[in-house]
Amino acid sequence: MDISTIGIVGAGQMGNGIAHVMALAGYSVTLSDVDQDALDKAVALIEKNLDRQVSREKISAEERDSALSRITATLDIAKAGATDLVIEAATEQEAVKHKIFESLAPHLLPHTILTSNTSSISITRLASRTDRPEKFLGFHFMNPVPVMQLVELIRGIATDKETYEACMAVVDRLGKTAASAEDFPAFIVNRILVPMINEAVYTLYEGVGNVRSIDLAMKLGANHPMGPLELADFIGLDTCLAIMNVLHDGLADTKYRPCPLLTKYVEAGWLGRKTKRGFYDYRGDEPVPTR
Repeated sequence: MDISTIGIVGAGQMGNGIAHVMALAGYSVTLSDVDQDALDKAVALIEKNLDRQVSREKISAEERDSALSRITATLDIAKAGATDLVIEAATEQEAVKHKIFESLAPHLLPHTILTSNTSSISITRLASRTDRPEKFLGFHFMNPVPVMQLVELIRGIATDKETYEACMAVVDRLGKTAASAEDFPAFIVNRILVPMINEAVYTLYEGVGNVRSIDLAMKLGANHPMGPLELADFIGLDTCLAIMNVLHDGLADTKYRPCPLLTKYVEAGWLGRKTKRGFYDYRGDEPVPTR
């Protein structure tokens, strides 16, 4: 099918990034959220990021203006539903995602494809609660969306070939690369990445190294661009914990047990960059390790 209109539900870190790249690729985008402040911040951030691309000569001023003109921000989820392709980009909580798809149901077009940007939750299970499991796909973008080149496409047990190919065509138009993953907990990237982060938290918890030494060791010893604890703060410690719980519950293997220290940070509300404190304190001019 030919996709020209895209609805995005959730104007947070992932939703605004997805809206940015979709609009830049020529799609008409309807960005929906329950919070007007979140929508205003998302549009302002998209404009700021597009301006940065213009200043770096990645895009022209005309391309920036055209992309911004293609984005409509709304509190009305019905408008996001009446599109060719819907991408749910809300928080990584299954109950919230089910509620969103239930709210969308009366407003979908007969041909609308439903997708979720979930980083770990079963696509088959999410699809089973909708009226179109054959038109449901996992559409997992990496953060930050305008920069990262990979998109994971995850087929549920009922996903049909046409749905997969239509979404693959969208990835191609974005100039990104798709990796096909089977519908198992956390798919490919987070199945490998987040347990590594969890192990880094255990390394901190057990006193093997402090925050700075752990991150420095992995940056200089393994050539990682960011240390695992710095990366955890960037992702969000609540998201890391949610993914570890999905892995632990879904695979029933003790090697996926979330580190108690990760749980403690989340309980404290120290979720990383978005709350100004995590494994680093971001309230000053420079990030300072909290342990």
